[in-house]
Amino acid sequence: MIAIREQQPAGAATETVSDGSVGYAETLTEARKIEVSGLNAWFGANHVLRDISMTAEPSAVTAVIGPSGCGKSTFIRCLNRMHEEVRGARATGKVLFDGQDVYGPDVDPVEIRRRIGMVFQRPNPFPTMSVLDNAVAGLKLASRASRNELREAGEGALRAAGLWEEVKDRLSEPGAKLSGGQQQRLCIARALAVRPEVLLMDEPASALDPASTLRIEELIEELKEDYTVLIVTHNMQQAARVADWTMFMLSGEVVEYGPTRKIFTQPDDARTEDYVTGRFG
Repeated sequence: MIAIREQQPAGAATETVSDGSVGYAETLTEARKIEVSGLNAWFGANHVLRDISMTAEPSAVTAVIGPSGCGKSTFIRCLNRMHEEVRGARATGKVLFDGQDVYGPDVDPVEIRRRIGMVFQRPNPFPTMSVLDNAVAGLKLASRASRNELREAGEGALRAAGLWEEVKDRLSEPGAKLSGGQQQRLCIARALAVRPEVLLMDEPASALDPASTLRIEELIEELKEDYTVLIVTHNMQQAARVADWTMFMLSGEVVEYGPTRKIFTQPDDARTEDYVTGRFG
C-alpha cells in the first residue's frame, strides 16, 4: 500500500528565516507558479514532448512520473531553458513564469536559470572546491559580494539545505569528501544560494541510500514553504510521500495531471492506474 500525502492548499510563503544568515534570508522571494501551454520539444528530428500543458502551483511540490524515456527530464529542462543547451535541441510553446514567457525574445536565459534552479540526478560538487566555495559558486559568478557576504550567504544556503550542522566544522574541506547524501544537499545549497524562486529536481535521491533519501524528502517538504518545487521521480512511494500534485507522462505526452491523492487512488485514465500500481513501467 502506498501512503499518500494530503494535498495542502498552495499559498505564497513570505516569511524569512531567522537563523543568523542575514544576507540569505532577507532576499528570499515569494514562490511563483509556472504555466506551461502547448510545449513541444525536439532532439533533432526526434519529437520528444508533444503539446504539454500544465500549471505548477506555488509553494507546492509537483511530481513528474512515467517510464524511462517518456520525456520527464526533458520537460523540466525546458522550464529553465536548459534543453536548448543540447546541440540540435529546440522547443516551442509557452512557459510563463511570473506571467512572462521564458522563451520571449527579450528574455535572458541566464537570469531564467538563476530564478528557476536545477538539481541533477547525481551529486556534482566541484571536486577541487571547498564545501563553502561549492555552496556559493553560483553566487560568485552572479554578484560582486564581499567575502563576508559570501560567508553569510553560504551559511544561509547550507542551513536551508539542512546541511549546516553537519559541515560547519568542515567548510574548508573539499566538497567531494562529503558522503553521497551530503554532496547532494551541498548541490541543493548551491542552487539555493543564488535565491531562485523555483527549484527543479531531476531524481535527486535515485543514487542515494535509504537514510539519505529520507533526508532529501524531508528537505523537499521544508523547501516548498519558500519555493515552487518540481521533482522527477521513478519512485511511486516517493511521489506519494512528497508531492501535492502529480503529472503522469507517457511517450512525450501528459496522460493525467492532478492532486496526488486522486492520481494514486482514483485516476481517470486506465493507463495511470496501470502505472502507479506497477502493472507496467
